[in-house]
Amino acid sequence: MLTPRPISVLASGIFALMLTMGVARFAYTPMLAYMQAQTDMGDALAGWLAGWNYLGYLSGVLLVTRLKDLMLKDRLYRMGLLLAVVTTAMMALDESPLLWGASRYLAGLSTAAGLMLGSGLILNWLIRHGHRSELGLHFSGLGIGIVLGGLLVEAAAPVLDWRGQWWLLTLVGALLLLPAWRWLPRPNQGRPLAPHHADGSGEPGPWWLWLLQGAYLCAGFGYAINATFTVLITEQQPALAGQGGLMWLLVGLAAAPAPVLWDRLARRLGYLRTLQVAFVLQVIGIGLPVVSGSLTAAVASALLFGLTFIGIVSLVLTMVGVRYPAHPAQIMARLTLGYGVAQIVAPVVAGELSERSGSFDGSLMMVAAIMVLGFFCLLAMERIGARGPAGRLDDSRVR
Repeated sequence: MLTPRPISVLASGIFALMLTMGVARFAYTPMLAYMQAQTDMGDALAGWLAGWNYLGYLSGVLLVTRLKDLMLKDRLYRMGLLLAVVTTAMMALDESPLLWGASRYLAGLSTAAGLMLGSGLILNWLIRHGHRSELGLHFSGLGIGIVLGGLLVEAAAPVLDWRGQWWLLTLVGALLLLPAWRWLPRPNQGRPLAPHHADGSGEPGPWWLWLLQGAYLCAGFGYAINATFTVLITEQQPALAGQGGLMWLLVGLAAAPAPVLWDRLARRLGYLRTLQVAFVLQVIGIGLPVVSGSLTAAVASALLFGLTFIGIVSLVLTMVGVRYPAHPAQIMARLTLGYGVAQIVAPVVAGELSERSGSFDGSLMMVAAIMVLGFFCLLAMERIGARGPAGRLDDSRVR
């Protein structure tokens, strides 16, 4: 049997992320403005639905932490791809908060499959076949998916109501399912892992991982607020009414090439210092809408968010894959538990605060402070360092 080419395997991951993240998860963000205009959905319900989505994601992550069999991971991953299409269709079936909540929860499960299981399976295949253990190209699917979902929503808005938009997204999701499913080979193919990869002897110490988990928890707050409310934050600025969809497209356009760019920077600076750069840039982007309601500030904030949020995810999960190659999905899942908790709490709190105050400024300032705390976790990691086998992208380049 012919060995698949790396580009086809990475492409399967790109299509999977376009489906599970770009359609099943992120299409909800540009759809919010249309659903609020055509239904009784308010900011609080929007936040609760986002919270249900993140709860589903967290549930999926908890399941992943208990999985060790690669074949079982592969089967659940493919079930997640199917679930992404089904849950997108559920959003169009009825104007029911309960149905929407169930859809968002199950979509969260599919997101965990696409991000956690898919990334782990692809990284395992790359390592076993002697290819560079970088996932930047793979994670570009997230940004491409955001752009695709945003374009579909905006293009369909003049001719379709909110239900029709969700049905269109379902159709596109079904098309994305085909290459995502077919192009990823079954696991356990290729050469065995090197001894220090297989037995865990090259893994960093526990404090290094705890600090990384703390930083990633903080990043979850920054991600959740921006990913859920970017459109609404823009629309609430009097001078920017009607520009929310454009801002979301800018997020996707910045996110699409970002993982590859962050990979290149990490080769020069190392993963940890590159993460520090990403945190600082995201704090700046979060603060811009508070400082100014201008179009320039909104554009810069959207671009910085798109550039940094996917960079943080890509860098952290790639670094985990490099440091824990024998069981990357389990460590990815452990880190993502904190990230998922933040994603449940943050949109609910922000939605309630916005409904009471009429502004997202308080939520943005809170999240900026939390991101600064995460930056200090990264600084502490740099002081502690990471033990392990030397290597360009391992010991000398992780710190």
